[in-house]
Amino acid sequence: MTKIAAAAFFAAKLAYETDPSDLATARAGGNPPLVIDTRSDAAWAQGRIPGAVHIPNADLQDRIGAVATSLDQEIVVYCWGPGCNGSTRAALALATLGYTSVRELIGGFEYWAREGLAVVTDDGRTRQQPDPLTAPAA
Repeated sequence: MTKIAAAAFFAAKLAYETDPSDLATARAGGNPPLVIDTRSDAAWAQGRIPGAVHIPNADLQDRIGAVATSLDQEIVVYCWGPGCNGSTRAALALATLGYTSVRELIGGFEYWAREGLAVVTDDGRTRQQPDPLTAPAA
């Protein structure tokens, strides 16, 4: 592998992925991305990122036009976590449909919650202490 190939690979990863901390920072800014939860109804009810839009993968193609304002809108997709490829499938589907600014949340909902970021369930909003293996302890 050449230095150029390695640099291109890592640049592409950063262009098409984001992590929970960077997503939280982007959401706190003036122009937050559209965040889409691709999981099942049961998973959505169990917990989700506040402000996320629930569109399971099976419905994505039919429903994305109702929530995305343009093909160049910044979109972040997520599923459960590193053991789930639902967000990868969603990102591929959106890119195939022509959306040009799609990113996958690495770590998914699992790492969002483990980093101590706010979570919404059907019972309300919560936040757990950060897991010291994923974020600095307070």
